[in-house]
Parts: sequence; C-alpha cells; structure tokens
Amino acid sequence: MTDKDPENPVLGGARAWGMWLLDGLGFGYAFFHRVAPSVMVSELMTDFAIGAAALGVLSALYFYPYVLLQVPLGAMLQIIGTRILLSLALMLAAIGSLIFGTAETVGLAYFGRILIGIGCSVGFLGSLALASSWFRENQYAFLAGLAMFFGMTSGMLAQKPLAFVIEMTGWRDAMYMLAGGGALLSVLVYIFVRNSPVATPATSASKIGWRALGLDLRAAFGCADVWKIAFVAAAMSGPMLALGALWGTPYAVQAYGLSRPDAAFQMSYLLMGWAAGAPFWGWASSRIGRPKLILVINASMLTALIAVIIAVPALPLVWFGITVCLVGFTGGGMSACFGLVRQVVPASLAGAATGVVNSLTVASGAVLQPLVGLGLDLLWSGQSEGGVRLYLASDYRIAFIVVLLCCILGVVTALTLKE
Repeated sequence: MTDKDPENPVLGGARAWGMWLLDGLGFGYAFFHRVAPSVMVSELMTDFAIGAAALGVLSALYFYPYVLLQVPLGAMLQIIGTRILLSLALMLAAIGSLIFGTAETVGLAYFGRILIGIGCSVGFLGSLALASSWFRENQYAFLAGLAMFFGMTSGMLAQKPLAFVIEMTGWRDAMYMLAGGGALLSVLVYIFVRNSPVATPATSASKIGWRALGLDLRAAFGCADVWKIAFVAAAMSGPMLALGALWGTPYAVQAYGLSRPDAAFQMSYLLMGWAAGAPFWGWASSRIGRPKLILVINASMLTALIAVIIAVPALPLVWFGITVCLVGFTGGGMSACFGLVRQVVPASLAGAATGVVNSLTVASGAVLQPLVGLGLDLLWSGQSEGGVRLYLASDYRIAFIVVLLCCILGVVTALTLKE
C-alpha cells in the first residue's frame, strides 16, 4: 500500500497532507478576514460616518453567522463532507468581499460582512473533519493547533502588510483582492479535496443521516462538559479576537505614538505567539494526555498578562511587544480544548461537540469587540480628527477590563473541567 495509490491512500501520507494544507489555506483566508478591520479603522469610520460602537458591530457581524453555523456545520460535515461545503462557503465569502468593497452605505457593508462570516465558517471545522478522516487519532490535537498556525500566520499578514497595501491602494482595492483569492481557493478545493480515503456514495446525506444529525445536535447541546470546555476556549480566545483582531492596533497608535503600520506590526506579535503556541500546546496535549492541566496553566498566565497591559500604562514598547506575544502563546493553549472534547463525548457526537466549542470560541469576538467599542464611546471626551473620534490610551485600557473579566471566568471554569 502506498500513498501514490489513490485506491489505498495511507493515513497521514502526502495526499492527505496536500488536501489538509489546502483546507488550512481556506482557514487562513477566513482568519485574514477576521483580523482585517483592525487596520481599516479610520477609513471605515470616515467612509461610513460611524463611531467605535458601530465599528465594533460592523467587525463583529463576521462572527454572528459564524457562531450560529458552527454547531450544525460540525455535524453536517460528517454527512455532506468538506469538499462541497468548503468550496461553496469560500465562493460565498468572495461574493461578500466584493459587496463589502463596493458598499457606499454602512447597511450594505453590514450585509457584505455577514456573507463573509457565513463563507468563512467552514474552514476550521473542515480542517478538523479532514484530520479525523485522513490522519491517525493521535495527530488530531496537533492538527487542530496547526490549523490555528495557518490562521495566525494569515492574521499577521492582515496586520502590517495589509496596512501598507491599504495606504498604497485603499481598503476597497484590498477587498477586491480578497474576493479574487476566495474564488480561486473555492475552485481548488472543489478540484482536489476528497472527504475521506474511502469513496462514499452521494446518497450519504440520507434521511437517516439527517435524523442522526438532529439527535447528535440535541445530545451535544445537552452535555454540560462540552459547554464548560467551550467557555474556556472562548475565554482564552477573547483577548486575541478583541485586541489582535480589532482594538489592539488603534490602542498601540495612541499609547506609543506609532504609525498605523508600526502599530499593526506590534499586534502581529500576538498572532505570532498564537501561531507558535497553538500547535505546541496541541502537541503537548496529545503527548502528555493532560489537556486540563494545560488549560488551567495557560488560562491563568493569560489572565495575568492581560492584567499587566491594563495596569501598567508606562509599559515600555519592547515589553509591550513581548507581553502581547505571550498573550498569543498562552491563548493558543486553547487548542487543547479540541483534544479534551473528544475525550468526554462519544465518537458519534465529536463533530457536533467540536462545533459547540468552536462556536463559543468565535462568539467571544462577537461579544467582546462591540463591548470594548461601547466602552470607548462611553469614555469618549468629544475629541475628533477628520471626522474620526479620538480615544485616549487610558480609555482603551479601561475598556479592556471586560476582556480581563472574561479571562478570570475562564480560569474558574477550567478548574472544574473533567478529563
């Protein structure tokens, strides 16, 4: 049996890696979209005449459909398969990018952002589905972390490099480029990705399958352990989505007097830390078999680091960069959640339960981004420049307290997890 034989592919062989890496690029594309608004803040506020709260909603509209779709998608991938769902989703994200880029009103921008969120919802779960069917079980947590590595690397490209592109061509042209990239990925996924090593008939999505889907969803929703794991994942992802994906860059501009590209570069350290931490902690979880221990330690360290950012206004720039990098590295420990959830639920519920975990992970961004924006608007002194509201560095640190509270609750919940 060799990997070159399409009838008998080897688990974890070259063919499996080729397909999984293509799906990884799909998740990277999704994460690029997730982070991109952080370097468009002033342009979006000016073009659509909105404040921080409305901008937080505009950015978070990516997350709302993403969150709602995670649980059913986790089970649907087991019935329909990654190939069809991911290729259709990427094309929808491309269409949403085009609408967002051409929008002249904030309402149309909202609609485009929603379509982007729907289209980006399949990538991560698709990578887990392929990991489950094309790789050995002991590689699962590592591949979950590696998928996050793809996401964070793409998020880093959506910081300083994207800021330069926007300054050269404008944010609308950047969205047109993303539309083209999504369409190309959609076609490649449809051509090359296969759902499993064993060919299955197109009738797999039968009445029995859909009935089983409903039962799986009900069971996953009713499992308290799944919800605890999901909340810990959300609490550990919250700082990355609130700071790295939106508010960290404008904060660094105000706190350190940096240009937008340089501020974006500082926040890319957070994503760099996550890119390293997610696969490392996923590997460690599989290696030592103690995901709860990893989650408790990392959630505690993450809470302390966020407290430092809030409580130390004169933190030197070098140490600020180190701190946000460690925020990403410890936050990436949430990849252990995906290994843990497979320990506490039957194999038949793994897809739906993973969807619940990933749903709350992304929901943390949907909640925290607007809450931080609302806090900034409440603290706003009335100053503006070029139609854009100006917020003080101290305003940002106060608004970040809601992120700290989320982290504290994550530590408390992690202590109650079962292995």
